[in-house]
Amino acid sequence: MQGYLEGVYKRPLPQGRTMKVFLSGSIRGGRQILHVYIRICSLLQEQGHEVLSSHVADPELEEKESVMSEEEIFKRDMGFMEKSECLIAEVSMPSIGVGYEICSALKYGLPVLCLHSPQANVSAMVLGNTNPGLLVKEYSTGQELQEIIVNFLSGLEEIHE
Repeated sequence: MQGYLEGVYKRPLPQGRTMKVFLSGSIRGGRQILHVYIRICSLLQEQGHEVLSSHVADPELEEKESVMSEEEIFKRDMGFMEKSECLIAEVSMPSIGVGYEICSALKYGLPVLCLHSPQANVSAMVLGNTNPGLLVKEYSTGQELQEIIVNFLSGLEEIHE
C-alpha cells in the first residue's frame, strides 16, 4: 500500500494516528445505502479520526439542508475538503456530487479511497482513472469494508512517518 501514494500526497500528515477525513456519499442521488455511510463514519470515529463531513451519515440531512442555500452547502463542503487529509467515498450510488468531490480532492492532492459493492455499476470515470492518488476497492462484507479502510489509513500514516 505504501508505494501507491509515494510522491503524490501534497499535504503533510500530522504525527500520530488521528486524521481529518472527508467522507463522501450520495445525498441527492439517493440515500438507499445510508446504513453504509453510517457504518463508515462510525468506524472512522471509533478509530479516533475526525470525520469533517459526518453530516453525510445523518439520517435527517435532507431536512437540515433544506433550510440552506445551494451556495451555503457548497461552501461548507469545500471548506471541509480544504481541511481534510484524505477523502473516503462510497461510490456504489451514482452521484454527481460525489464525483465532483473526488475530482476536487485529487486536484488538492489528497489521497482518495473509493469503495463500492460488487453489484454496483461504478462509473468508468472512477474505475478507469489511473491517478496514483486514487485507490478503488470493492467490498462484500462489513468486515472487508473495515479492513480496506484500516489498511488505507495505515498506508497513509506509513508514508509520512
